[in-house]
Amino acid sequence: MEEEKSTVRLVYPQWQGGDVVRLLPEVECPEDAARCYSLGAHILNLLAPADGQITLTVPVETAPAERTVSCGVLDREVIIRQMKAALRLLDEYRPARIVTLGGECSVSVVPFTYLAERYHDDVAMVWIDAHPDITLPGDVYAGFHAMAVTACMGLGDAGMMSLLPARFEASRILYVGLRNWEREEIRMRQQQYGLRHLTREEMAGGPDALREWLDACGASKAVVHFDLDVLDPAEIIAAAGTDPDGMKMADVVRVIREVAEAKELVGLTVAEAAPRTAMRLKRMLEQLPLLRSGSSETAVRTVGG
Repeated sequence: MEEEKSTVRLVYPQWQGGDVVRLLPEVECPEDAARCYSLGAHILNLLAPADGQITLTVPVETAPAERTVSCGVLDREVIIRQMKAALRLLDEYRPARIVTLGGECSVSVVPFTYLAERYHDDVAMVWIDAHPDITLPGDVYAGFHAMAVTACMGLGDAGMMSLLPARFEASRILYVGLRNWEREEIRMRQQQYGLRHLTREEMAGGPDALREWLDACGASKAVVHFDLDVLDPAEIIAAAGTDPDGMKMADVVRVIREVAEAKELVGLTVAEAAPRTAMRLKRMLEQLPLLRSGSSETAVRTVGG
């Protein structure tokens, strides 16, 4: 493997950072709804074009277990184990570029901070999302996916932050497409941190504002986080969040391409896929005879070819 040219696909089906059962009322089984992001990561991996990349899959726990809040973070210990596993994979392969398919938003934290360390902090971060993801342990919502950007900044639970290889300065973080801060304290926190935001309307006017920020950010490389809930639910419902008046798919593609034209794109995450229909079909298939024979051994035979 040529280290300086290598790109890996990191399948990171982490779901524990989210607490979204209430957002998926059509999924009757709460356990299925809670784990929607795990199935979503695997579906993204099936749909995304294969380009000869090495595929690394982060082992993620899916067995039923009581969900608990520790140090202000839901499922903290499980997430830490999975962060360590992701870091071990990246440390072993030392990729130059990472495509991450998640999983909830916090799946960007490990690969983005790994890349920031690899390139000696010469990396800007563009976060395309409906939400700013800057909550902190102790806030009213304990899901780690809402703490993803603050974690990338090195802010949060000390035990979790100590694992991360690097952090991003606020001046090198740009939001695109925010439209739901949920609480006024989060809007104020964004202002306090000095995190820049380009609205959907600003992006629709052309690439000038984005290019201006990219030219001024001082980094030669970039990572992009694409949360599917940034998309307009009137066009497609792909995530748990369905806030109205989101970005069009073509506009998101254009933004990411513009980042890649202006900077060397070394990281791309697609996250928060919540495949409602697939989850319901999965539950239906599990109830059919012969598909669940009760056997402890499974044999797969391919005929022909």
